[in-house]
Amino acid sequence: MENLQFAAVASSVPPILLDAYWLGVINLSPFLVAVGLFIGLSLLFKLVQVIIVGRLQALSRRTSTDIDDVVVDAIGGIRAWVYTLVALYAALSLFTLPGWLDTAFSMVVYAAVIWQAIEIALRFIKYGTTRLVEKDEDGDGLVDPSAATASDLINLMARIVLWVFGTIFILSNLGIEVTSLIAGLGIGGIAVAFALQGILSDLFASFSIYFDKPFRIGDFIIIGTDMGTVEKIGIKTTRLRTLQGEELVVSNAELTTARVQNFKKMDERRIATEFGVTYETDQVKVKRIDSIVQDIITGIDGVRFDRVHFKSFGNSALVFELVYFVTSADYNEYMDIQERFNFALLEAFANENIDFAYPTQTIYHQSVT
Repeated sequence: MENLQFAAVASSVPPILLDAYWLGVINLSPFLVAVGLFIGLSLLFKLVQVIIVGRLQALSRRTSTDIDDVVVDAIGGIRAWVYTLVALYAALSLFTLPGWLDTAFSMVVYAAVIWQAIEIALRFIKYGTTRLVEKDEDGDGLVDPSAATASDLINLMARIVLWVFGTIFILSNLGIEVTSLIAGLGIGGIAVAFALQGILSDLFASFSIYFDKPFRIGDFIIIGTDMGTVEKIGIKTTRLRTLQGEELVVSNAELTTARVQNFKKMDERRIATEFGVTYETDQVKVKRIDSIVQDIITGIDGVRFDRVHFKSFGNSALVFELVYFVTSADYNEYMDIQERFNFALLEAFANENIDFAYPTQTIYHQSVT
């Protein structure tokens, strides 16, 4: 731990001798220099911190950005015990300590400095994820829960990576050979990746879901034969609330490979429906059916008429096809509109004496003589 510069300063100080009866003559100069160095450095670090924070706070009040606030918090958040340890480390460098004590204290100081550096770095990473990831996507003033989950996951992974590199840095500065350790970590990482490939695939799939945004919390989606409202997008699974009320848990990896229908993304709903009237219906009335249906559809609020046509001659009916748009993605509203149309069509056909067709079969008998 001995520092040559500090040792040179200590050696230039005139000796101050103390004759201790039980210890003999002791030179107090190194001890006094060490105490002065410890107190001076501690006060200097604190003074510099206060001055820098004060200047930055004054500057931040004149700017519209908030990055300077993060810098102020980072510098102001430096713990006093960290720079006190650094000052004590510098003071003790004037002496030659036992090897085990020198190594142990150096490890403590390195760990404290690395911890403080990681905390400062994480403040900036948190700021970045908050600005870039935690966004109000739908303008309701609330952060999307899936965005908050992705932000927390990024911060957790950043913390792990920083501490891995920080630990390697500490060991390297203590004179420990880290090449074999890094190689071992690489091999161990590959083994862990193979063992946890299912979990890791779901983990990276959660990132894919967030950044690609095929759906968000609150969306109604269909996955194959399953359907429901998205309640939570987690690190490994996504949870849906089905129409029956139960919770459906689907792995994120499955969601990234499946075909997903998202009804929340639908601005309007296209409806194509058919109905049939009997062959006995008068041709004049058949020709009027198009206008009857169009009048009904245009008289319903929230509906945009597209077309109605006499489509085909069915086995037991004259088949008409109607296409219209419901200007809402809400399924209940669509069913209400469909019900209103059905009642109105029943009433209109009853007034016109037009009969709906149903499956019938006419059998002709011919006698053979």
